[in-house]
Amino acid sequence: MSGYIGVDLGGKSIKYARVDEFGNLSNRSELSATGEKEEVLVNLQNALFDLDQKAGEFEGVAVSVSGIVQDNGLLTTAGIVKPLYDVNLKDILEEKTELPVYIENNANAVAIAEKWLGVAKDYHDYVGLLLDVGAGGAIIINDKIYHGSHSRAGEFGWMLTDEDDIDTEMGSLNYRGAPVLGLLRRYNQYTDYGATSPEMVINRANGGEPLAGDVLKSYCHSLAKEIINLNMAFDPEAVVLSGSITKNEKFMEKLNQEVVRIQKSRNSIASMSVPNLVAAKLASGDAKMIGAVYQLIQEIKS
Repeated sequence: MSGYIGVDLGGKSIKYARVDEFGNLSNRSELSATGEKEEVLVNLQNALFDLDQKAGEFEGVAVSVSGIVQDNGLLTTAGIVKPLYDVNLKDILEEKTELPVYIENNANAVAIAEKWLGVAKDYHDYVGLLLDVGAGGAIIINDKIYHGSHSRAGEFGWMLTDEDDIDTEMGSLNYRGAPVLGLLRRYNQYTDYGATSPEMVINRANGGEPLAGDVLKSYCHSLAKEIINLNMAFDPEAVVLSGSITKNEKFMEKLNQEVVRIQKSRNSIASMSVPNLVAAKLASGDAKMIGAVYQLIQEIKS
């Protein structure tokens, strides 16, 4: 059975596993991703060597990373993996491993993994939203990721959802619609009894706490507006939402209600269909590796 090395390269850790041709993960492990550029690259190479020793030969290496990834493997940006800005990770890893290497943006990887093994199997044109520290996105057209002319397609976190004339960045989807930079940060601004996770804010809101309820309502409003914008811009079959927050049924219910409420309040689009909001099936950490491997397999086949 064919085997591939899947890597989820994050700001704090390098998660890696063997991924077979059917998307099954095994031999999972993790190393630190902190430190300067050379330290991160050495740890990444150690991860590949460790898996090679444990699980035998591989046909290629697939890496999911945040930021803008060019077709040639150059990380124009690397999101929260600051040491790897302007690094051609594909060239480095191919030289070290002598294997085919594919580097993919993490939100793209999550979205295409849902096409392979998740809730998007029957969709051909859909939009993905990865709700994590920030808000990542992906555009799938005719079953393939649309990367755009500068590999920036799907960077929905940079879109402006609310006006902030003091700091424009604070009006972006990253700071309004992302679970950590948005919901959690906004809640903790107004209380001495801070929450440590977005899920804690949702639970407090569901428990009747007024502040949590108000912040969650505002958060859903910001996110719902951008979902409607995406629906009008791309006319997708569905918007697939990934991230741990999407596993909370109460949250998904509130978000759906707010999307419907806003759309029905606008005469110009009130009669149009509301986009299907679908919670991802796969855990986003697994999906990052699975989706990157899927992209590698398609490239090898071509």
